[in-house]
Amino acid sequence: MTAFTAPRAVVRTTGFERMLLTAANVLDRFVATRLERRAASPRPISAQTAATDARSDAQAMGAVGMLPR
Repeated sequence: MTAFTAPRAVVRTTGFERMLLTAANVLDRFVATRLERRAASPRPISAQTAATDARSDAQAMGAVGMLPR
């Protein structure tokens, strides 16, 4: 969230309103941290996809004469 401050504005807030703003700030920070962490992690792939990829890589290597050990 972005907050704009006015240097000469007089704002009277109650303790309840401050508590709500603090809770909203904590939730916002939590969600932002979670989204950053999820964006940085690689997407999971299934075992079948991994096996298919490994097989096609091995076939491609065999087609050019490079056999796996």
